[in-house]
Amino acid sequence: MVDYRRTSHSVSKMSVHLVWVTKYRYHVLQGDIQQRTRDLIIQICNSENVQILKGVVSKDHVHVHVEYPPSLSVSILVKKLKGRTSRILQNEFPILKQKYWGRHFWAVGYGAWSTGQITDEMVQEYLEHHREKPNTEKGNWIFE
Repeated sequence: MVDYRRTSHSVSKMSVHLVWVTKYRYHVLQGDIQQRTRDLIIQICNSENVQILKGVVSKDHVHVHVEYPPSLSVSILVKKLKGRTSRILQNEFPILKQKYWGRHFWAVGYGAWSTGQITDEMVQEYLEHHREKPNTEKGNWIFE
């Protein structure tokens, strides 16, 4: 059965597959930075009433498949995800300030694909191909 998002005036099931990359595609999303990126994305999504269906933090890019409320636009969601993670990561990890002297951690732009044209299972299967080894303690997150 489909889990719909219900409010007093609407019923919705809006999901999107989002992808964004680090500036210059540097492989900086590793170790503690990778973990912290995942944690920040979870915190931001929770604060915005966004449910993460699956997420992948790769060495130089992030994939997230999310279900979001109709009151939140995809562009505003991505702006919040990229902006907040960039600011916090650069403040917490001084090595990033050396690589990204202009304070721009993420590359300009992002990819967004509505999962209405394809099934959620197809997106989930696509994200599963990023798995190197099982890591069940991470829940819906896959690390490359």
